[in-house]
Amino acid sequence: MTRDPIEIETGPQPRASIVLMHGLGADGNDFVPIAHEMDLGPVGPVRFVFPNAPVMPVSLNGGYPMPAWYDIYPPQPGQPRREDEPGLRRSQAAIEALLAREKARGIPAQRIVVAGFSQGCAMALMTGLRHAEPLAGIVGLSGYLPLAGTTAAERHPANQRTPVFMAHGQQDEMVVMSRASESRDLLQSLGYGVQWHDYPMPHSVCMEEIADLARWLNQVLAPVPGLA
Repeated sequence: MTRDPIEIETGPQPRASIVLMHGLGADGNDFVPIAHEMDLGPVGPVRFVFPNAPVMPVSLNGGYPMPAWYDIYPPQPGQPRREDEPGLRRSQAAIEALLAREKARGIPAQRIVVAGFSQGCAMALMTGLRHAEPLAGIVGLSGYLPLAGTTAAERHPANQRTPVFMAHGQQDEMVVMSRASESRDLLQSLGYGVQWHDYPMPHSVCMEEIADLARWLNQVLAPVPGLA
């Protein structure tokens, strides 16, 4: 990442962190309004971290440079879907560095939620399932699980019991809902507790979704006695 993340703290001395990755072509500002729309009062002060993806050529868009966590290849009829594994791995490492920074600033892993929308969803699921310490939660909005074939072998047991929130639009034409539901089904087959929601919307977010997510965050980030 070439630009520092945007940060918003809902009060002094945050007790929890939410790292939220944007989608293709956007930047960290895209989800800043979410921080103001969700009532997380029961959690206490929260630090929202909105990373900025690097700018890179995106094959699906004719090689046009834009903020992206990884490249997306155009589909080839009759061929398996190609994924940019090196790009995914680079962004995973960058997000891991952000998680390490939050811990260095006094937020334990058990008080960190990793979240994302679209490409950011892919990064949240990929990174969260492989993280070596138990996180408070993993959120995937309007996206899918990348490198699905390696997940069973690479996942870390520390996050086997970590709650997962997944949500998708029923009219999403950019990431069809079947791809998201396949990711959900795979995670459930691996024993993860996935809370699934879908809404009558395209590739976007809606107020009902934000309210559902806020309720879930208040649950998974509920203060734990003896834990900062």
